[in-house]
Amino acid sequence: MENAEIAATFELIADILDLTDENPFKVRAYRTAARVIESRSEPLHKAVEEAADLTEIQGIGKEIAAKIAELVQTGRLGYLERIRREVPPGLFEILKLRGLGPKKTRKLWQSLGITTIEELEERARKGELAQLEGFGQKTEEKILKATADYRLLGARTLHFAAEPVVKALKKHLEGLPGVKQVEAAGSFRRQVETVGDLDILVIADQPYPVMERFTAFDQVASVESAGETRSTVILDSQLQVDIRVVPEKSFGAALCYFTGSKDHDIRLRKLAQEQGMRLSEYGLYRVEEGAPDPEADSLWVAGETEEELYAALGLSFIPPELRENRGEIEAARQGRLPALIEPGDIRGDLQMHSNWSDGRDPIETMLNACAALGYEYFAMSDHSKALAMAHGLDAARLRLQRQEMEEIAARYPEIRMLRSLEVDILADGSLDLEDEDLQELDLVVAAVHSYFDLPPARQTERIIRAISHPLVNILAHPTCRLINKRLPIQYDLEAVLQCAVEHRVAVEHNAQPDRLDLKDTQLMRARELGAMIVIDTDAHTAETLSHMRHGIAQARRAWLTRNDVLNTKPLADLMAALGKQPAV
Repeated sequence: MENAEIAATFELIADILDLTDENPFKVRAYRTAARVIESRSEPLHKAVEEAADLTEIQGIGKEIAAKIAELVQTGRLGYLERIRREVPPGLFEILKLRGLGPKKTRKLWQSLGITTIEELEERARKGELAQLEGFGQKTEEKILKATADYRLLGARTLHFAAEPVVKALKKHLEGLPGVKQVEAAGSFRRQVETVGDLDILVIADQPYPVMERFTAFDQVASVESAGETRSTVILDSQLQVDIRVVPEKSFGAALCYFTGSKDHDIRLRKLAQEQGMRLSEYGLYRVEEGAPDPEADSLWVAGETEEELYAALGLSFIPPELRENRGEIEAARQGRLPALIEPGDIRGDLQMHSNWSDGRDPIETMLNACAALGYEYFAMSDHSKALAMAHGLDAARLRLQRQEMEEIAARYPEIRMLRSLEVDILADGSLDLEDEDLQELDLVVAAVHSYFDLPPARQTERIIRAISHPLVNILAHPTCRLINKRLPIQYDLEAVLQCAVEHRVAVEHNAQPDRLDLKDTQLMRARELGAMIVIDTDAHTAETLSHMRHGIAQARRAWLTRNDVLNTKPLADLMAALGKQPAV
């Protein structure tokens, strides 16, 4: 069990304790433990395996240390299983609404009996919330807006948030004797940025023990159905999980079928029909008139693996990320599927933050983390002064930072550290620092952090003015979206991309899992227009440099190869493409 999973468990415990009006000191202890655990780079499971004293970690007491050990050793926590029964599952969805923390959610539950978002919305429309002490009409209006935004932004789960669930489920099921293989399918396997539910496929000697173990998973809030070979549960997080036990002979066909997408599956079935075959989740079969059983063994062609299934249809293997019916089947038929970008292709990360602005770690820590990832170069790009809440750098602090960077760089000749800055694009499109200060940098990253609601025409003019500036090299997180939290700003992206091409400005794909900005289709369009693309993590801690893999996944969905991404190139080539030479 990874640190993030342990931390999420303690955050959930803190939420439940808050909802049940437990001692605030106890609640705070669990929240503190969650923060401490999530920020640690050393895996706690190793400390447990080595019988280390976890109470030596600041913020971890004896009781919480015992719970960490139980989680690591068993994958479960009896305490959580007991207390979660005290809270209706729908309250955890209400907690996702902006502005509704545990205390207000508890008041709504205990005073009005509200346990779902639907009930909350209905009572707010009737004006019943305004009568509650501590709420009022303005709070009621904010809640109605929050529920509307929640529906607009979607109730889907971030792929990043679903990952630890899949990992825990796989571990839970793979520990059962007779289980041979467990795989997640659906949109999760296609690396879609959010998932509506999870599909789990299993090969096992006996299906019943799998169903029994699955429904006993410690995150299950309710069992919706429990059958002989398939079951459905709802987790505490309100995420639905469907499981199927399939025969080994059909596993590849089932994996293909349930990975989807729907349009990709329809196109595959049509292709099979054109070739006198029938494709289903059980396999690929020859069609013979008068055959009493269309899926008889004698008619079976392929289905044990996806590779043999695609080959039997005359196709090269199609990576799951491409299965969206965007031309991948035709490309596979003609042998022209691209060699998609891989994590190992990245040579450097061009946006990250240190404790000079709003990052957690010192520059040297970030450098060592980049070196550990095998990078040849990286850019330290703290915020500029306009972002006061992020402790952005003015000209004087930028000069001081430069001195520190030079001292550090001299000690680490094996990796090149580029001096950069994430410079705010002001409301009129001008930049947050003077040209004489920006000229001292190796790279200038321009970004919008304010005035999100400008009219589209003004927003377009603003961004175009900024990236037309001769010192700007990269446009960061171009649409400013936060998945499930904030809608993208509205402007003419096409015009901005064309301007970026004209001025040799790279467009960033931000790999933060709640940004993934640009979307896959926008990345495809950027490539079509000839825009230079960089994939950056925007990391604020050494650990979050690992988010590069989420950016790579999105890039793969956009059909990008290593040749389409600028920071897969040696530093000299990257700088030349941007029309730059590293500053002296």
